Amino acid sequence: MSIRIEKILYPTDFSKMGIVGLIYARELAELMNAQLHCLHVVDDAYQYWTSLGPESLPLGPPPDELLQMARDRIARFASEHFSNLKKSAITAVAYGRPFAEIIAYANENKIDLIVMGTHGRGAIAHVLLGSTTEKVLRKACCPVLTVRTADTQSGSK
Repeated sequence: MSIRIEKILYPTDFSKMGIVGLIYARELAELMNAQLHCLHVVDDAYQYWTSLGPESLPLGPPPDELLQMARDRIARFASEHFSNLKKSAITAVAYGRPFAEIIAYANENKIDLIVMGTHGRGAIAHVLLGSTTEKVLRKACCPVLTVRTADTQSGSK
């Protein structure tokens, strides 16, 4: 049996944590001559409401505006990080719950490997905060490589 990795998904929130995953995703894509997909999900839970009830108003930009800002940002990100890849990277933006959108994208695009950064938080922080990476690990249709940030790799907090 041989392992063929032709499509790698790198989901990003543009954070420092994600950049560590980016290094692995880029390197693996180059080594395996794989197509790199970069996905950013605009979290649909971003809206905070000024009050509860039928007259409540969301704070912040509307979803269409957030999606356009995300498209602009991912285009800049791709130009900065993917311009010298052997195969051109594919970028995408989605709107919804991040873990669900990552899994849906992986299924729809027949992704062979997902590469994600993780904070490596302790059990209590994980229970209280939840983890997109943990949910993707449990529910993805393909293998998931998680990469800890440098400060959690060295054991410091």
